[in-house]
Amino acid sequence: MSANVGGIDRILRIVVGIVLLSLVFVGPQTLWGLIGIVPLATGLFKFCPFYPLLGMNTCPIKSE
Repeated sequence: MSANVGGIDRILRIVVGIVLLSLVFVGPQTLWGLIGIVPLATGLFKFCPFYPLLGMNTCPIKSE
């Protein structure tokens, strides 16, 4: 599993994940906010499982 998420993509994923997770505690307080776990995890682990399927890579350094 090599890193394929980098830079601004990673920061945006983490911010969006935190914002969505905050919806569980404030705002409409529904469980839909738990969807925020996905972008948060992909941002923290620097790996998106859909990027290889789409042939994408936003990480500037290709790690093996």
